[in-house]
Amino acid sequence: MNKILIDLDENLVKYIKEKCDRDITDDIRVIVQTALEEKNIIDEEISISISAVDKEEIHQINKEYRNVDRPTDVLSFPIFSREEIDEFSSLDESKKVRAIELGDIIICIDVLQEHAIEYETGILREMLYMITHGVCHLLGYDHEIPEEKIQMRALEEKILNKIGVGEING
Repeated sequence: MNKILIDLDENLVKYIKEKCDRDITDDIRVIVQTALEEKNIIDEEISISISAVDKEEIHQINKEYRNVDRPTDVLSFPIFSREEIDEFSSLDESKKVRAIELGDIIICIDVLQEHAIEYETGILREMLYMITHGVCHLLGYDHEIPEEKIQMRALEEKILNKIGVGEING
């Protein structure tokens, strides 16, 4: 079992607690642990950062780092490439890395609220989906190629079902 260290923006936890009366701290640990198990990364100490920004700030970050001139819901900044992540699970015991910093996830609560209404998913599911989506990106999953998108979406739904907020609208 991994030791998971999460640098979590308390504003996210507080926001969900106020809106949904749920502490998402344990949900986030389950999200990360399930995704790690899927990649066969076990026994390492894992750290990630999850923070919240407003619409203007995420717009600026999206423009600066992705050259996309609009706000978005979630951005992920992985430390390792997909190939490097895949190597972690295949290293023999003597060469294993004991502590892995996966990267950063940045969530825009403004866009989250818009999506919760637009997709009729609710605030809780939308937040946990964004975190799940971000964690998958940190572990090398992507959705640009159809085959990879199917794999990523299947893992996301597996995780969301595990924490009790699975697919709502088919």
